[in-house]
Amino acid sequence: MKSKSLLRSTVLFAVAVGIAASPVQAGAMTHQPPSEGAQYVRLDHPQPVRESSRTEAVEFFWYDCGHSQALEQPLQAWAEKHRDDVALRRVPAIWPGSPEEKVQRGHARMYYALERLGLVERLQTSVFRAVHDDGVDLAGEASATDWAVRHGVDAQLFAQAYRSAEVGRSVDDAAAAFVRYGVNELPTVIVQGEYRTSPSKAGGVEAMPEVLDYLVQQEQLKTG
Repeated sequence: MKSKSLLRSTVLFAVAVGIAASPVQAGAMTHQPPSEGAQYVRLDHPQPVRESSRTEAVEFFWYDCGHSQALEQPLQAWAEKHRDDVALRRVPAIWPGSPEEKVQRGHARMYYALERLGLVERLQTSVFRAVHDDGVDLAGEASATDWAVRHGVDAQLFAQAYRSAEVGRSVDDAAAAFVRYGVNELPTVIVQGEYRTSPSKAGGVEAMPEVLDYLVQQEQLKTG
């Protein structure tokens, strides 16, 4: 679809240009610590965090984004390593005004329905594979429900979650958060509402966990 190609091309161009310009090249990591303006940026308007006892990391992703899919397993491993000191929160990307906003809202509703049912950990990778690799349309309730049922989810429970006011509010909040955090690339991770990194900044998807480690460490040094 032309609109999808346009949005994906924009994201891929940002990644390609960023990697070419970044001092930390994919596959050629240096031993220099990440630096502000290069591997990460400081948000113009820092955002409040939900956690008080742990450092918060917020990931913006899209099921039809190959770089988001590539980050999924490394990010899960990173979050597991930091389970005692980092709270990872995922936010499905909704790019307001983009050609794919309607599709992204459908994907966001799918994500939040699974989250409400406690099934994200079990099914997140499968949703990525279905949407991005297999081209399955999961942007509507009927197709999303059919897919969920085929993956062992009760149809009635899924429909209730999908249609719930709570999920609807979460979708709207996700769109607002995309703007509030100044996201311009997918995936993007924000640490403690203050620092933002992405593939084009970090030097590739595979370099992002190292940058996140650094940002978490710096934040914890500040708080003692």
